[in-house]
This record gives sequence, structure tokens and C-alpha cells, in this order.
Amino acid sequence: MDIGDLNFFLAVARAGGISRASKELLTVQSNISSRIRALEDELGVALFRRHARGVTLTNSGERLLPYAEQITQLVREVTQVVSDDRDPAGGLAIGSMETTAGLRLPGVLASFSEECPRVDFTLATDTTDALTTQVIEHRLDGAFVCGPVRHPDLVSEQVFVEQLVLVSGVRMADLDSIPADGGRHKVLVLRAGCAYRARLERLFEQHGVPGPAVLEFGTLEGILGCAAAGMGVTLLPLGVVTTSPLAAALKVHHLAPADARAETLFIRRKDATVTPAMSRFLFHTHASSRPASLKSVAR
Repeated sequence: MDIGDLNFFLAVARAGGISRASKELLTVQSNISSRIRALEDELGVALFRRHARGVTLTNSGERLLPYAEQITQLVREVTQVVSDDRDPAGGLAIGSMETTAGLRLPGVLASFSEECPRVDFTLATDTTDALTTQVIEHRLDGAFVCGPVRHPDLVSEQVFVEQLVLVSGVRMADLDSIPADGGRHKVLVLRAGCAYRARLERLFEQHGVPGPAVLEFGTLEGILGCAAAGMGVTLLPLGVVTTSPLAAALKVHHLAPADARAETLFIRRKDATVTPAMSRFLFHTHASSRPASLKSVAR
């Protein structure tokens, strides 16, 4: 069985169609179709049902899916595990919330890439829910998400603690000043599955504003820009706000300690090997979260 065929199978299963998978894999549809047919011929079963909207997995395809994910994950780990610990190599696919990627990871990635130039590193940003699913499904080696996360197949460790604040572009003493009908303010959030979005919606509900109007964005820049323009309120780590070019136009509203604390966890599968590349990446992650005095000692 060709590992490449399994990768094509997984891409089609994720995308729900050969056309969409071809864009992800940067190859022509005919190549994917022929590789899928070869895999089906080898196994003696149909793996997909074709229909007008794309494809869906057959029962056989559903049974193959977890094995294909595990096999491709193990193959990715092979070059990493057998490489010299002093010079890690191979691929390392990490996911992150957009806030963590912008606020916490630039220094981590700079020091890691300098020490481990042979590692083929990729970073994907998404919501906590989506990243957790991608780690479970072997599509990411690990991810930075907002805790808590509880899943029998995952291990997690706290790496950062953020102070969350309400952010708006208008004067507002606190959340209690929002009108009871929510008419004056809207919530500015990332797409569904964002942990900070869920927290903000709970805060509104606790203050008697259930179901506030939602404006959904794809980027933090869009959220902060609209907050600065007075279009609504959002919930973000304080560091994201203070480092924004729009900081002067934004108003920060502090929360009670229990509402403000947000733990950023690094999650990975329990059954995944901690490769030399992953080990060095975690080292640089933990080093970045130490106080400055301890960093100098570590060196």
C-alpha cells in the first residue's frame, strides 16, 4: 500500500470532493482520481460514494479512515525519530489560536527555526474547537488552544496565562452599562468554535443581555478595527490590545479575576511520539514563558 495513496484518500475525505482536494494538494483532479482508484482496486472495495455535490465515505472508507490517519502520522514521525537529536529534521505541523500566534509565537518560532533549520515547520491558525479536532484526527502534531480541554486521546499542558479584557471604542464603565436589550452594542467575534467568543457570550448572558447581535470576522485586525470604530465590544487578551497599532483608539475594560484568567494549553495526542523536533519546539515554548531572570539562568 502506497503512503501517497493514503494521503490522497485523507485529503478527499476531509474536503468532501476531488475538486476541493486538488486545490489543497496542488495537483490535477485526474491524478487524485487515479490514485483513489488504485487504492480501491488494491483493497477490493469502494471507498467513496460519488454524487453531484462531491463524495462521501462508504462504510469501508469510514473503517479505513482512522487507520489511514494513524499510518500517515507514524510515517511523518519516522524521519524525526531516527534523526540525530542534535539536528532534528522532518515535518512538524502545529496549530494555534490567532491571538496566541500573533502575541506569543513570533519569538518561539524565531528561536526554534534558528536552532532547527532542517525541520519542515508549518503553522495553522484556527479556533480552539477546530484545532482540537485536527489534533485528534492526526492532522496536526500539536496545537495551542484555550483551556480547559478534556479528551481521552489527548494530553495537555499549560504554557501561557492570558488576562482577558473587554475592548470597545466607546466609553463604557463595565459590562453592566450595556443596555438590557443589547441594542447599543454588538459582539465582535471570530467564527464559531472560538473559546473567547463563547466566554463573551456567557458574560453578556450573565449581565442580562442574552443573544446579543453578533458580527463575525475572519481576522483579529477586522475585530479591532470595528471595535475602534465603535461598532461593538469584543473579548481579547490584554497583550493583543496593547500591542495593536489601534491601541490608542481602543478602550479597555477590566474584568473580575475569575472572568479575566484564560489558560493557553498545548495539546497533542497521547499515542504520538515526542520526536526530537517536537521536544525542541516545546523547549523553546516553555523558555518563552519564563520570567526574564529565569531565562538568563537557563542559558
